[in-house]
Amino acid sequence: MPVDFSKAEQVNYLLMEVPTVDILVNNVGIFEPKPFAEISDEDWLRFFEVNVLSGVRLSRQYFPQMLSKNWGRILFISSESGLQIPAEMVHYGTTKTAQLGVARGLAELTAGTGVTVNSVLPGPTASEGVEEFLRQLAGEGKTREDAEHEFFRDARPSSLLKRFITTDEVASMVAYLCSPLAAATNGASVRVDGGVIRSIG
Repeated sequence: MPVDFSKAEQVNYLLMEVPTVDILVNNVGIFEPKPFAEISDEDWLRFFEVNVLSGVRLSRQYFPQMLSKNWGRILFISSESGLQIPAEMVHYGTTKTAQLGVARGLAELTAGTGVTVNSVLPGPTASEGVEEFLRQLAGEGKTREDAEHEFFRDARPSSLLKRFITTDEVASMVAYLCSPLAAATNGASVRVDGGVIRSIG
């Protein structure tokens, strides 16, 4: 059922319609390149409402049930931007860092149970929003391929992949972390970033 996750009353309606789940993937998010000085209080609150509180509200409903059943999976789809805040999207990156904090905090509450809570950190991914962004760039006289090349040359030069990650590549990691095979992975921030983050940790 479609829900506007910026509206708490719609989320509450969803929770009434779907009162229990075994696996929760918090994948709601918005992004918008914007100079820091132009990010208003309203923008900050809107990003926090959608990117952070959506997952908090759903987890608040489903997490206690998972603990009582001694099994469950909660994932937060964060971003490499949560570790390397992008200069062009400080508000977005900050909300992605907040997701990591929520996920780790919930994981601490799972000690000794069969419930896990993890974060997935995709790098630049060819989502619908990114494809629209590339189409806009290409509309200025560039091809999509040119726009992609320039993005990784100028905005994400640390990428080892040098291309946008596919949604299927991210989904493969999500499927693994939701499976019984990942029972020993808990409280982790798992990267699917194409090597963008320059860290061995």
